[in-house]
Amino acid sequence: MERLAGSGCELLIPLSERKPLKEIERSIIKTYRRQLWAKFNKAVRDYKLVEEGDRIAVAVSGGKDSLLMAKLFQEMQKHGVCNFELEFIAMDPGYHDSNRELLLDNCQYLNIPIKLFESRIFDIVDHIAKDYPCYMCARMRRGALYSKAQELGCNKLALGHHFDDVIETTLINMFYAGAFKTMRPKLKSKNFKNMELIRPMIYIREDDIKKFASNNGISAMNCGCVVAAERTSSKRREVKEIIRELKKINSDVDSAIFNSARNVNLDSILGWQKNGKRYSYLDFYDQAETEED
Repeated sequence: MERLAGSGCELLIPLSERKPLKEIERSIIKTYRRQLWAKFNKAVRDYKLVEEGDRIAVAVSGGKDSLLMAKLFQEMQKHGVCNFELEFIAMDPGYHDSNRELLLDNCQYLNIPIKLFESRIFDIVDHIAKDYPCYMCARMRRGALYSKAQELGCNKLALGHHFDDVIETTLINMFYAGAFKTMRPKLKSKNFKNMELIRPMIYIREDDIKKFASNNGISAMNCGCVVAAERTSSKRREVKEIIRELKKINSDVDSAIFNSARNVNLDSILGWQKNGKRYSYLDFYDQAETEED
């Protein structure tokens, strides 16, 4: 195994061992049909993520998740689900040269025609948020992607967040922020008019993405951050470990966490927020029906 020091990338598989492109594409709808293709399409149907006439900017970071998402969108377009257009955008926030080269090489090999643009976000974040850069970096990266997508005439921006991202984010918010918040599959942008963010991979599990990449010989980078390195992201690692331990007791605990976000019972919670306004269950207490103790 060759590790690219400080780059956030591990080349676990020699590039020479990549499978032919046609075989990789075929595996999406054959070998991994149930784990990847079916779940991608189900999310698109369940939440109406792709509609007639859409022009979708697919954000390709160079990681395994976004590379797979790009190929899934290409397959969907190929199979004529509906009439929509794709733009593949990749932002270089200040990657090491090795990461940038790996991103370009993977996209070229996988026939993903990316439009690469630079933002130098890593330099900015390192200057203004040295201690806790990840939150600021994520916001700035998303803003840059929205801006590029809008420039290209797109009405939607697709990000590669998957099932595990959803449940981990849910628990991070509960354990560390004291709030029940999760990742939604679709939301309207507050700062970019007529733009929506979509997450069509929310039903796909990270382990299945890893298997797809490994079995097809695809070496992708991690976050590629040159600012935080090992200083941050510990909360997500902690939550991953908590979920692993809980699954030893209940193998379906991850599904239960995911489903809890769509089974919220407003009659049984203490308070909530909507459109920036806080509500307490006491605000509606006198209107509630009598319940047994």
